[in-house]
Order: sequence, then C-alpha cells, then structure tokens
Amino acid sequence: MKARAAAVALAGFTNFLNLYTPQAIQPLIAADFAVDAADTGRTITASLIAVALVAPFAGAISDRVGRKRLIVGACLLLAVPTLLIATATSLEAMLVWRFLQGLALPFIFAVTVAYIGEEAAGAEGIRLTGIYGMGCIVGGFGGRFIAGIAADLAGWRAGFVVIGLFTLAASLAIALLLPAERRFQAQRGGLLAQAATWRSHFGNARLLATCLIGFAMLFSNVATYTFVSLHLAAEPFGLSPAQLGGVFAVYLVGVATTAIATALAIRIGRRATLALAATLAAGGLLLTLLPLLVTVIAGLALLSGGLLVVQNLSVGFIGATVTQARSAAVGMYVTTYYVGGALGGVVPALAWQAAGWPGVVALLLPVLAAMGVLAARYWR
Repeated sequence: MKARAAAVALAGFTNFLNLYTPQAIQPLIAADFAVDAADTGRTITASLIAVALVAPFAGAISDRVGRKRLIVGACLLLAVPTLLIATATSLEAMLVWRFLQGLALPFIFAVTVAYIGEEAAGAEGIRLTGIYGMGCIVGGFGGRFIAGIAADLAGWRAGFVVIGLFTLAASLAIALLLPAERRFQAQRGGLLAQAATWRSHFGNARLLATCLIGFAMLFSNVATYTFVSLHLAAEPFGLSPAQLGGVFAVYLVGVATTAIATALAIRIGRRATLALAATLAAGGLLLTLLPLLVTVIAGLALLSGGLLVVQNLSVGFIGATVTQARSAAVGMYVTTYYVGGALGGVVPALAWQAAGWPGVVALLLPVLAAMGVLAARYWR
C-alpha cells in the first residue's frame, strides 16, 4: 500500500529529523553559551542516553497496547521539547530539552520497526524496511541542513522552530496515512511473562550480535559527524554553519545505497550485503584523511552510504529472526544502538584531543571491522 509506505517513511523521517540537528551548528552553540566546542557533543549524547533508557520500556508497552497510537502520539509529543529548545538560555537548559526529545523517540523508532515486521513479511518486509530506512536518511540530512541554513539566516534557534513545525505536520500525516495494525497480537501476563520474554531475547545469540552491530554502527556515525564538523570548521577548511549543513547532503547517498542494498539483500542475503557495506564505510573513512575538501566529502559519502545500509539490514534482520514480542526485541536493539551513539559523542573526544581527526579515524576502523565479523559469525 502506497499510503502505508509513505507513513512508514514519514515516521523514519520525523525520528531522525530531530535526533542529530545540533551537529551542523555546534560552533554557534558553543559561542552562544560560551563553552568549549567539544562540549557541544553532549547535545547529541543527551538525547541518545534518553533513548537508550526508554527503548526497552517502549517496546514492552507497545507489545501490550499496539502500534499506531504510540507512533502518532510520540510524534506529537516530540514537537514540544523541539520547539522549547529555541528558548534555552544555557547549554544545560538545552541538554534538558534534548533529553526530553530522546524520551519520545523510541516510541517512533522501535514501534515502527515492530509494525513493519508484523504487517509485511518476506521480500515485502525487506522493501518496506528499505523505504523506512530512506525516510530515516532524508530526516537525518534534513535536520542538519535546516539547522545550518536557518543559522545563517536567523540564528541557530530558528532551526528548531522550523523542525518542530515539520514534526507536527508529519504526525498529522502519519495519523491519516498509516493503516491500523491488523496482525498485532498483544502480549499477555504479568511480570513473570515479561521476565520470560526477556530471558528468551537475552538467550538469542543472533539478536544479541545484531544489537552489537547496531552499537558499532551508531558509535561510528555519531563519532564521525560530531568530530568531522569540528575538523571542517577549523583551518584549512573553515566552513560556515550553512556550508557544514550542506556537507550533510552526503547522507542522501544512503538513499541510493539503501535501495541498491535492498535488492542485493534479497538476492545474495543480508550477511554478504553487510560485508560489502562495512568495507565501503571503512574505505570512505580512510579517504577523509586526505587534506582536500572534495576527498573529505567523498569519503563521508561512502561512509554514510555504507553505515546506513548496515542500519537498514540490522533492523530488518530483527524483524525476520524474532517471532514473539518483536517490539521488545527492537527495544533491546535500540537501547544498545543508542548507547553506542551516546558513547560516540564523547569517547572519541580523547582521540580528538590527542591526535585530531586522524586519531578519531584510527579509533573507528576497528569498530567497523567488528561489525563485519559479528555478521559473518551470527547472521548465518
């Protein structure tokens, strides 16, 4: 159904539109609040920590009450702290609103993935997951791009106002377009039944490995774009906020690679496709070491294309390999995924301070290799 595909894409768009917005405007936030530029990485970490804390509960709640109502309600609630970020008078106040944003996001991400896993099986499920992934990619680019353009035109706060209004509009569109779930079966029982569900998930080695792949993927993604923004804002590049926002257009390469990888996964399997994606990401990361803007941008494009394929494959693999309490399983994935992202915003700061951008690259290459090893072992 075209309406269902559009609604799923909008859900992914809305989630990631809000998540990474500050990355294009970190230098401006640092100057406005008189803090070190590296400290602004906490604006990403705050949301990611909130997501990691809430995701397991979001999945468990959804497995009991349903899918669509939570997706739409979370989108509506998300708009509130997004708009209030524009009123922040300090970095600490901004971190509070960013944390509150993160509390709503799992009810979009985890529940939409569970919805897809239940409502679309086999190749149709892979295709719908691919459409969802493309929405996520466009949203990830859109949040950064809007923030960068708005910062040049009317200050960094204006970007959050625009994104808040986009979020409200998207929530209404999802409410109209997304069909109610038809195959959902509510999980019954009390604490003992819930404990049995978690024991089953923690005993699923394929699920745990996929969670670690998600951890590595978002760690790499957040680390890259948090610190490459500082790299490109400094000499010899000296990019402005709008120019940094434009650099994030490389995210859109993921739309093409996800479409290609979707067809490839149907033909040769998820495991082989992930190996190709991880190799592409590692090659792109190495390319960013060259001291030319064009090569840095090309490297980021390859890195983004590879990492976003990994994300899409991992989400689809959970829906295919878990047969009960899918939303709880996705909640586990989302928790480890965003813990990885939270650490990706702060751990590489040590490498950055010690060796700059080459230090960050040296840290990330083994992480990318680990994704391929885990998939090779557990995605059989």
